[in-house]
Amino acid sequence: MDHAAVLALFDRETREGARPEGPGTRVERGARVVRRIGAAHGWNGIVWSDLDESTADEAIAEQIRCFTGLGREFEWKLYGHDLPADLGERLRAAGFAPEPEETVMVAEIAGLALDVEPPEGIRLVPVTDATGVDLVADVHTKAFGTDSTWLRHQLQPQLIDDPDHVVVVVALAGDEPVSSARLELVPGTGFAGLWGGGTVPHWRGRGIYRALVAHRARIAASRGYRHLQVDATDRSRPILARLGFEALTTTTPYLFP
Repeated sequence: MDHAAVLALFDRETREGARPEGPGTRVERGARVVRRIGAAHGWNGIVWSDLDESTADEAIAEQIRCFTGLGREFEWKLYGHDLPADLGERLRAAGFAPEPEETVMVAEIAGLALDVEPPEGIRLVPVTDATGVDLVADVHTKAFGTDSTWLRHQLQPQLIDDPDHVVVVVALAGDEPVSSARLELVPGTGFAGLWGGGTVPHWRGRGIYRALVAHRARIAASRGYRHLQVDATDRSRPILARLGFEALTTTTPYLFP
């Protein structure tokens, strides 16, 4: 993989050229910042910036004014190659709190081994309604230890109003939801995103996560996408590397309450 070329394409297509994620969201483009504004329970934040030492502080202040005026918590999604080099320090000084760094991993779908099947006793079921969303939210809470209210608010409208651009799947052991994940298909780009992959603790290490990656990759390939992108945690990064993903850059969520 030509890392520099893929990184430039990733920035141009998915960040600078960001599109609304489902109903109720909009993208606003300024001269130096692209922000996505969603519902109160949805994702709100900065997806791209083109700043330097002379413009960063005012741009940060402007985004704070915008989102606090809307009554929204928001995230500045800072990538490892974003400028200026001290942008993270400037965000902290302005009141943002960083969360753990993740690795942006990308793979060309054609180069992936996709003959991975779920372990015995596990079936992968598409999520199409509120009942399925409840199963996904239950997995998310158990897998990540966080509240999943926002996920319910995000997924249900997407599945109803924008089903062509999101695929959600839950892994069941009998009737018990043990893992879940979603695929976000970005129209007009060659990138599809893998999000939310999580397995409840007592089912980890059995190959369910790998099976969910392969399942979503096959769907993305069937719809003409060339690349898969994941914001990987320390837990998922080695699994993805074994499947053929490569580290492209890093990303750190900076949260402003």
